[in-house]
Amino acid sequence: MQSIALNDPRLSWDGAVGVTHDPDGSRGWRMPPGERDVWHPELVLRAAMPAGVRIRFVTDATEVTGTVEAGQESSPIDIVADGRLVTTLPVVGSSSFRCDYLPAGTKVLEIWLPQFGPFAMTGLTLSEGATVSAVTDDGPRWVTYGSSITQCRAAPSPTLTWPAIVAREAGLNLTCLGYGGQCHLDIGVARLMRSLPASYISLCSGINIYGAASLGPRAFRTTLAGFVQIVREGHPVTPIALISPIWGVHRETEVNQVGFTLASMRDEVQAVVAVLRSRGDRHIHYVDGQTLFGASSAHLLPDDLHPNGEGYRVLASNFLTQVVEPYFRPARADDGRVPHA
Repeated sequence: MQSIALNDPRLSWDGAVGVTHDPDGSRGWRMPPGERDVWHPELVLRAAMPAGVRIRFVTDATEVTGTVEAGQESSPIDIVADGRLVTTLPVVGSSSFRCDYLPAGTKVLEIWLPQFGPFAMTGLTLSEGATVSAVTDDGPRWVTYGSSITQCRAAPSPTLTWPAIVAREAGLNLTCLGYGGQCHLDIGVARLMRSLPASYISLCSGINIYGAASLGPRAFRTTLAGFVQIVREGHPVTPIALISPIWGVHRETEVNQVGFTLASMRDEVQAVVAVLRSRGDRHIHYVDGQTLFGASSAHLLPDDLHPNGEGYRVLASNFLTQVVEPYFRPARADDGRVPHA
């Protein structure tokens, strides 16, 4: 077996905003690592979990092994070759993984890191004599922001989160900014999204703000509008899907501490889109979260909040038809849309 340094430039950490290589391991961050002191500690904790992050490279190796440091409740990792799932492997504590039945020949190998739990890679080895080169085809970049419903702790493995299913089906290069419990329209996240390369952007806002009562009717609409305007500074014509909360069981009509129901929050999200479109933004689109996951799927919410694995497949399927197809398809010369970067 031959060891590959985790900072080898032939390895791409797709989906990571930044990567740190320290004596205790290499980490793919979903935030700028240098801003850890100015982001809220709970948000930093979630951003350190590598949801949607995958190590990609081209190789003819028939075996891959690695060593990791993972949390006790860590999700597994997935090994993918040329887009096809080879195996799912558990990783807990100081442990190792091994797959010695990779397809023969040269392929794009992806190691999808756990979507939940603290995680660091500490070593990577391939078959002796295997070739390694960088991936050159990145595909259109999609950045999606949301809550635990976007981070998808309950998905069986990292390729079975709804953003991963959508990205793999639609050929998108995913950056997942799903932060469990921490989707509160933080300005640092808006500044991050403004700076990230993106062909398409989606934002799902409301459920964490409802649950924590972190913004009330006085502040939610203007904060959401300002958040989108900051993102727009870096993406003037990129399609943005602004998504209201999915079905929320009792939260639909139960008033929280600051006077919101999920139903009234949807009205606010729709109003933001209407205002921004009236100001000339023709590339922002409102998506009612209930069209992605509605009351008919309530049985797939085992805790009345988070979809289970089957629920995430439903959400992904609906996202493909309700968002990707109408808003994320490539612009054509005859449809009046402005091509985007």
